[in-house]
Amino acid sequence: MTQSIAASQNPPAGGLLAVSILAVGTFAIGTDAFVVTGFLPDMAQSLNVPTSAAGQSLTAFAITYAILAPLLTSLTARMPRRTLLVSALVLLGLSNVLTALSPNLTVLIVSRILAATGAAVFTPNAGSVAAILVRPELRGRALAMVISGLTIAAAVGVPLGLLASQWLGWRMTIGLVAVLAMASALGVRLVMPEVPGSPGIPLRQRLAVLRIPSVRAILPLTWLGMGASYTAYVYTVELLRDLNIGSGIMAVMLFLYGAGAFVGVTLSGYGTDRRTPGEVLAWAYAVMALALASLGILLWLELSWVWAVALCMLLWGGSSWSQTPPQQHRLFAASPEQAPLLVALNAAGIYVGIGLGTFIGGLTIELGSEWPPLAGAVIAVGALLFLASTRKQLGVLDAPR
Repeated sequence: MTQSIAASQNPPAGGLLAVSILAVGTFAIGTDAFVVTGFLPDMAQSLNVPTSAAGQSLTAFAITYAILAPLLTSLTARMPRRTLLVSALVLLGLSNVLTALSPNLTVLIVSRILAATGAAVFTPNAGSVAAILVRPELRGRALAMVISGLTIAAAVGVPLGLLASQWLGWRMTIGLVAVLAMASALGVRLVMPEVPGSPGIPLRQRLAVLRIPSVRAILPLTWLGMGASYTAYVYTVELLRDLNIGSGIMAVMLFLYGAGAFVGVTLSGYGTDRRTPGEVLAWAYAVMALALASLGILLWLELSWVWAVALCMLLWGGSSWSQTPPQQHRLFAASPEQAPLLVALNAAGIYVGIGLGTFIGGLTIELGSEWPPLAGAVIAVGALLFLASTRKQLGVLDAPR
């Protein structure tokens, strides 16, 4: 397909098909980011490094994404969109091949940085292209389809990683992610029409929005909240093993986290519309602190209570993923004319939090498996206190829609 379209023209027929291919691409990126958690101990053993050291590969991915997403969005603004998206997915696929073949930790870290570079290019541009490919009345559905790829990956990536690594080994599992990325690249190339680039906005101009006081009061909460939820996330399999949770039940536990994530984001959106974003966030951080503290106490006392672990996993997943809707609502209210840019900065902030959380988790797990969730609980309380300290400043921005 060689046709070219612009945002001001009528979108082509079959736009939703192209959007669905973009959703497969975001699913590949999300799976790439989350699947490692399911086999991290096996990866560490294969590379002859501590689990905490192997876990820093996720830190490297997250921090690279957070730094490069706004930078590369500006630098690549003039490139044709199809070429850009295909290139990003090819880079992701090749990076995963390198990950699968990694002989040591250094090569693993380099491969994750390269993978994050591809993700940082693809994810922000996939949403904007999806809005161009469909009629105005379908744009909400198109954006939801693209975002659903990441949401589904977050929900099922870890249990899929655990199960696939048990059957195939972690290297083959990563190889399958590479195949998925390459297949997505081929799909985008064959199905998506060419979309021209835009004049672009200089990075300095993009970041000027950070001078808005209310924005500065909102974004750090994303860092704290995601940092709290991810201190223990990458070490979930090791934590569950320390609680004597067998492989079969462990997969169920990981799926409960995913089910909680789905329920959490759904209820959060509903609550944000009917209550206030601040109230939803307060409940999220309180529940997160309770769930992580409870999990840490179970590990500390060596209590293998399956029902209690299951409840912790469900509440942990739900509270972690209930943060995004109210945070995006607050950012929209802070500067409606800059909403797309603020959403992109919030997405980068999510990865800042993931990077910081996994880094702290890697430091604390050396003290014992109970410490990452306990550290996460402390950070969640910190997020709750930060939220309380900014509520008066934000005022009307915390009102329901």
